[in-house]
Amino acid sequence: MNTHPELIVMLTYNDVTVPQAAEVFAKCEHTRARYWGFKEAGLPFAEMRDLFARMKACGKQTCLEVVAYTEAECLRGAEMAAACGCDFLLGTVFSEAVNAYCRAHGLRYMPFVGQVTGRPSVLEGTAEEMVCEAKRCLAQGAYGIDLLGYRYTGDAPALNRALTAAVGPVCIAGSVNSYARLAEIRAAGAAYFTIGSAFFDHVFGDDFAAQIDAVCAYMEADHA
Repeated sequence: MNTHPELIVMLTYNDVTVPQAAEVFAKCEHTRARYWGFKEAGLPFAEMRDLFARMKACGKQTCLEVVAYTEAECLRGAEMAAACGCDFLLGTVFSEAVNAYCRAHGLRYMPFVGQVTGRPSVLEGTAEEMVCEAKRCLAQGAYGIDLLGYRYTGDAPALNRALTAAVGPVCIAGSVNSYARLAEIRAAGAAYFTIGSAFFDHVFGDDFAAQIDAVCAYMEADHA
């Protein structure tokens, strides 16, 4: 059984889906990454639906991450994810309306916790507050938590450790842009993590597909 954190490749830059997302996926669909996604902003809905369908046809698990802060916007994001046949809805501010919609439509819901603002998003609040909020979300039926750990204005590694120790599954999303952070994510025991902008900035190598495989290999390797 695999116990390492799973990479979710996000075809996004600065929290917006890149216009060439379909072309990038076509060049990388045979990489080791099993989880793929993008944001609710940046592509026309028809292109979003077609790209998610292509991902599903390739056997991928699919994720829509919604950077929205009002219940109405969050619910629209959930509706988009369901219409696209996604497996996961990441992001949004938790509400019972969104939670109920996800449960009714078979979406694994992983909302934000903490005080999230802006785009690219910034996270504020205390670890204690976020742990309590995460426990409430899970108690009400959310699948897991989408933690913007490296967007945190405080001690990001400590926050990541606190959340993953208290609840699960946790996806550490945003600004994962170094092997040092990958090592911290492994040590924290996150279930998932996202990389988007760092791949487009070629942080992990020159070739997009090779970067994905390099990150997957690093996370799967025995570093004991």
